[in-house]
Amino acid sequence: MAKGEKINFSTPSGFPEFLPSEKRLESYLLDIIRKVFESYGFTPIETPAVERLEVLQAKGNQGDNIVYGIDPILPPNRQAEKDKAGEGGSELRGLKFDQTVPLAAYIARHLNDLTFPFARYQVDMVFRGERAKDGRFRQFRQCDIDVVARRELSLLYDAQIPAIISEIFEAINIGDFLIRINNRKILTGFFQSVGIAPDKIKTCITIIDTLEKVGEPKVKHKLEQEGVSPEQTQKIIDFIQIDGDVDNILDKLKHCSQNLPNAEQFSLGVTELETVIAGVRNLGVAENRFTVDLSIARGLDYYTGTVYETTLLGHEALGSICSGGRYEELVGTFLGEKMPGVGISIGLTRLMSRLLKAGILQVLPSTPAQVMVVNMEEDLMALYLILSQKLRQTGLNVVTSFDKRNLGKQLQLADKQGIRFCVIIGSEEAAAEKCSVKDLQNREQIEVSWDNLAEEIKGRLF
Repeated sequence: MAKGEKINFSTPSGFPEFLPSEKRLESYLLDIIRKVFESYGFTPIETPAVERLEVLQAKGNQGDNIVYGIDPILPPNRQAEKDKAGEGGSELRGLKFDQTVPLAAYIARHLNDLTFPFARYQVDMVFRGERAKDGRFRQFRQCDIDVVARRELSLLYDAQIPAIISEIFEAINIGDFLIRINNRKILTGFFQSVGIAPDKIKTCITIIDTLEKVGEPKVKHKLEQEGVSPEQTQKIIDFIQIDGDVDNILDKLKHCSQNLPNAEQFSLGVTELETVIAGVRNLGVAENRFTVDLSIARGLDYYTGTVYETTLLGHEALGSICSGGRYEELVGTFLGEKMPGVGISIGLTRLMSRLLKAGILQVLPSTPAQVMVVNMEEDLMALYLILSQKLRQTGLNVVTSFDKRNLGKQLQLADKQGIRFCVIIGSEEAAAEKCSVKDLQNREQIEVSWDNLAEEIKGRLF
């Protein structure tokens, strides 16, 4: 770079950067999510940001995701080392685009060190080379849970998922939401019964999954392009639009299973869905928080059973705010054995940005500090430090003002950062072992002794 040439220090497109008030909100949301995950016994893990491309692309794992490759960039004075730096196939490594594929590799690497069913959560960053736009990022934080077993996994784990989703979003207090539940076996079985060719079923399910986004006419057109007849297409559309309350839909599905030809797969899906719904109810999830929606398919091929999507009512344009499902083959890819799993993912970065924009969430104050000990006289700094430390030892978050400024400016600074209380001690207060406490929320100012200071502040805070 030529001397004096300006450096473009803006963030690359699609790579978000938070202000302190936004980062504190993210931390607050993460604390809620972790607490709920751990209340159900999920344990944290972390996998490398970089995986081998053969892992990311194994058996179609990559899907439509664009992977960022990793290649070392050497400084000008070390170009002779280029070949050596590339040894081991650096071009064959990439940044992870989700948490599920790395989970499969993690289990394969640590199989003998884990107990099963293995319930884990991750809150790592993932990377996708898609076009950056509103609410879509190239780097974002995902909050995932998965339970993986060897050979068999109880459907009650599927039932736990809506309970976990419900607890998280109720704790965040984002308003009314609806967890939409379906089973891929029902869709697969129905497509079989109406005569869709076996090699076309997964493609047709993927098309159905776009119904909400593209509308009925486009879905019909795409199905017909796959060789589905108009009669078959209409049967499919009519089926996925079956509605009513949960029990009503389950009754209709049981009736269908008695009248459809070749309904074994369909009936199995209905039975599994009934088991999951019973478990959801036994776990105390409110009836207005979940429903059966036969249009929910989850476009990813690896889902084989229960699937979920969560919608924020009144803000449906946000899309699914939490989704996932059950899979049978994905995790066992690297071991050659059946390892069924079920999980969900919350794309926290995307969700937070959209909820902030919609006014559903508000940023937090830029600092966690609740108290500022202001600097009235430099000679009293030792006292300010001692008192600040005593307040911290009672559990309060405290900022000590080290710079001597006008009192009004110090109060303005505290107010701007969202610090509620300012402790003011001048020479007279120091002699009397008292202080003034300014409550910047209601503009009230009181006098209190040093011994009662922490109790007084905490009483007003909590």
